Amino acid sequence: MALSDLLYPDNPKRRQELIHLHQELLNCMSTNFHATNELAGVLNEHLGCTITHIQMREHSTVKENCDIIIQAMSEIQHQVQKIDSDMKEKLEPVLYQKLYDIKEPELEKIAIAHKVFSIVLGEATSTAGMVAIKLLGSNLITLTVSKLISLLAQIGASVLGGISITILGLGIEMILHAILGAVERNQLLAAVRSYEKHLAEFKAASEKYQRAICEVTSLVRQQVQ
Repeated sequence: MALSDLLYPDNPKRRQELIHLHQELLNCMSTNFHATNELAGVLNEHLGCTITHIQMREHSTVKENCDIIIQAMSEIQHQVQKIDSDMKEKLEPVLYQKLYDIKEPELEKIAIAHKVFSIVLGEATSTAGMVAIKLLGSNLITLTVSKLISLLAQIGASVLGGISITILGLGIEMILHAILGAVERNQLLAAVRSYEKHLAEFKAASEKYQRAICEVTSLVRQQVQ
């Protein structure tokens, strides 16, 4: 037993909490990588985008992996904003307003959007209009992605950011040294609280993001069948 454990008997419990929280964070990040790639795939296939797929880097830090997701999400935001600009440029003002009018039938909106993509792309898939309307008419881009980008930036800048995502395989002591450089009780408690705070917000925002993407991808699969 380490001297610090003799001085602070609750440290072993806190260590296990850190390991559990770290694994939860990594699982959540991994799911976000997958969801982001799913959305990028839909945009690339149906709306003529060229968004690069991403993957977690096992030998990089939490911050470096946060930055990878942020870059991909920012590119998705940019592409959806471009889609909106294309709509505004190609449509008469009255038709463009219809895209955002909640009273307008969705099928009519989809037909309008598909017509624009047939012009922009030369040829558009039958689901192009549906995907465009789903993205433009939901809060996926304006709120959900923006919230996740903000949280990922916070996590990257926090005490968690410098931890390697493969630290679990290096043992408990290495996790503590990576986070704190020491095992003093007050620092360990601070690290646990930091994890808990960021993870709770991150998980909630991630679930909204993943549900929104699932709605889009499910509609696409139904159209293909």
